Amino acid sequence: MAQLSFEKKYRVRGGTLVGGDLFDFWVGPFYVGFFGVTTFFFAALGTILIFYGASLGDTWNPWLISIEPPELEIGLGVAPLAEGGLWQVITICATFAFISWALREVEICRKLGMGYHVPVAFGVAILAYVTLVIIRPLLMGAWGHGFPYGIFSHLDWVNNVGYAYGNFHYNPAHMVAITFFFTTCLALALHGSLVLSAVNPGKGKTIGTPDHEDTYFRDLIGYSIGPLGIHRLGLLLALNAGLWSAICIVISGTIWFDQWSAWWDWYAELPWWADL
Repeated sequence: MAQLSFEKKYRVRGGTLVGGDLFDFWVGPFYVGFFGVTTFFFAALGTILIFYGASLGDTWNPWLISIEPPELEIGLGVAPLAEGGLWQVITICATFAFISWALREVEICRKLGMGYHVPVAFGVAILAYVTLVIIRPLLMGAWGHGFPYGIFSHLDWVNNVGYAYGNFHYNPAHMVAITFFFTTCLALALHGSLVLSAVNPGKGKTIGTPDHEDTYFRDLIGYSIGPLGIHRLGLLLALNAGLWSAICIVISGTIWFDQWSAWWDWYAELPWWADL
């Protein structure tokens, strides 16, 4: 069914958080609203500043362009534009663009009379970003602890932070986050492959229904979570992946300063085998 054939049913007025009817408008099939305008403003400004920062550098190679945060010596102060100030302004633009997009999602939910699952889920992703570039640097006393905006430079930052704590894979919160990421992939693979199998049967066979899908997993593992349940499970897994990834980095350098492998010393010191 073409989108325009049922679009009018959902293009309802009201539900805006700011601006009332003045900002209750659409561009083509897309709702804009006040927060759509602010999203565009901050995203455009941040992008322009990234290009401006690239023009100050010595390369236009997209893999090598990097907007660096201020030096650690600047602490939490305001840096000159060419010495980390651009990074600070771009961070502000990105944060407000992400938050504006989430609030636009809230307005759409209000219009459609649905729950706020989508903006809440996006809010966890925003939290992960804000943790890296605002919360952790604030707790550590310098904006220089944020990651640079670049492809290779970002990867270098991840590598260096990992080795700064010995082996970051020993970080228990990192272990939990990775487990949730992999489990999310597993759940999506199981769900997606099941749906594709049901709606793409062999030639001459009838398309399977949710009852067929439920029966498959009941036969396979003895239980089926159901069509609605799998989406709730997928949301829970994905949100935990983002949440624990934020936790694993924010506790590094704030409440834990040693190598992460040393954190596990408590396990070797448990009384029932400490003296073995």
